[in-house]
This record gives sequence, C-alpha cells and structure tokens, in this order.
Amino acid sequence: MPADGTKSARAARPCPICGKPPVEASKPFCSERCRDVDLNRWLSGSYAIPARESDNEDEPDEPK
Repeated sequence: MPADGTKSARAARPCPICGKPPVEASKPFCSERCRDVDLNRWLSGSYAIPARESDNEDEPDEPK
C-alpha cells in the first residue's frame, strides 16, 4: 500500500478460474473451490509447459 494509506491504482486481477473478484483469504482466487480446481488441474497434468521435440531425444542439445 502507498504511504498515504490509499489502495494502489492497479486493479486486482480477476480469479483465473471463474473471473470473479479475488478474496483476500484465497488470493488470487475468489474461493477455496477455485483454489482446489486450480490445484487439481496442476496435479492432473492439465497445465503443462510445451516442449520442443528434437530429432534425437537420447542426446542432449549441444551448442553449435
């Protein structure tokens, strides 16, 4: 918070699951349910970082 006690001009981001405003106790989510939905997505593999497939997967990429 700024020194004068006012809230920042930056608006709070909505809940990433349902889009409702976040609740302080569950930030950045709006509820425990949305927190659990997000955790389930991580644990089930729904969220994944895409990887680039190489021609030869046995050998590590070497700088050329």
